[in-house]
Amino acid sequence: MNLSNPDFNPGQFQRQESLSGLGRIKPELYKQRSVDAEEGRRSDSCGRLNFILKFDFDLEQLIVKIHKAQDLPAKDFSGTSDPYVKIYLLPDRKTKHQTKVHRKTLNPVFDEVFLFPVAYTELSSRKLHFSIYDFDRFSRHDLIGQVVVDNFLDLADFPRETKLCQDIQSVTSDNVDLGELMFSLCYLPTAGRLTITIIKARNLKAMDITGASDPYVKVSLMCDNRRLKKRKTSTKRNTLNPVYNEAIVFDVPPENIEQISLLIAVMDYDRVGHNEVIGVCRVGNEAESLGRDHWSEMLTYPRKPIARWHPLIEVWDVVGIDTFLCCPMPKKTVFLFLVNTH
Repeated sequence: MNLSNPDFNPGQFQRQESLSGLGRIKPELYKQRSVDAEEGRRSDSCGRLNFILKFDFDLEQLIVKIHKAQDLPAKDFSGTSDPYVKIYLLPDRKTKHQTKVHRKTLNPVFDEVFLFPVAYTELSSRKLHFSIYDFDRFSRHDLIGQVVVDNFLDLADFPRETKLCQDIQSVTSDNVDLGELMFSLCYLPTAGRLTITIIKARNLKAMDITGASDPYVKVSLMCDNRRLKKRKTSTKRNTLNPVYNEAIVFDVPPENIEQISLLIAVMDYDRVGHNEVIGVCRVGNEAESLGRDHWSEMLTYPRKPIARWHPLIEVWDVVGIDTFLCCPMPKKTVFLFLVNTH
């Protein structure tokens, strides 16, 4: 590794190694525990969801009736759950419906009807997304699982009333609620310069009581799950759809580019309390699916900015996030470069 480069400082490794022992915060200890966790395993069965779909041509709207859920897993220590369902017609995240919470049951009967205005011709590009949650009054609600329905036009009885019963799929995070971030990646091998341009975000999760957030983006240069450098964008006030167009540059020699990754977090600024993480994503050879593909495309086409939308995921789902959360912000000045979008 080229230790003469300013973004590859061996002192960073020594300081962070000292954090690995006593006194290091371990976020996993603060996660909500479920009955399955007590048994040392995660149940494969998440139950089933019964619902009815119908399309109204006169009003141009999709009618969704959530009838009931069956055999849900117990998420509370009492052996029950307090389930409710959120529903979206993707890719639109602004229109969200939610059922009432049903207390202490694994077989809730909802019988609630929701309407989504949409043209029939658009249904082929839409997906219906159900997220089943366990309500918790004092902590983060526990995601039980999800059901996704696409290819509406292929359903046997649709657009007439169509009754469906689908298995609830186990998932670790509900990306729908967190929003998406668009950024571009560009690498110049001759200059050893890696540029990530934070373009904009959309449909971010509301973190304030006003129903909005004050988002900024924090980018960390990572190597072996250790943070080498960190930069951040400006903060955009009172919005869930911020536009940044800000570029962040890291010096990364060609011989090191395969060893590093970028951990990107969208944060909500709080003037009084602690800044909160809205959601995160990661790009690099060790990243998952889209993050790895985006990185590979950047390396395949050097000197060309490659822009992609990335869904934000829960902070707990990213390897190395404990380092990301625990390390203090450097006091040195952060340099950002405005990108001309015209």
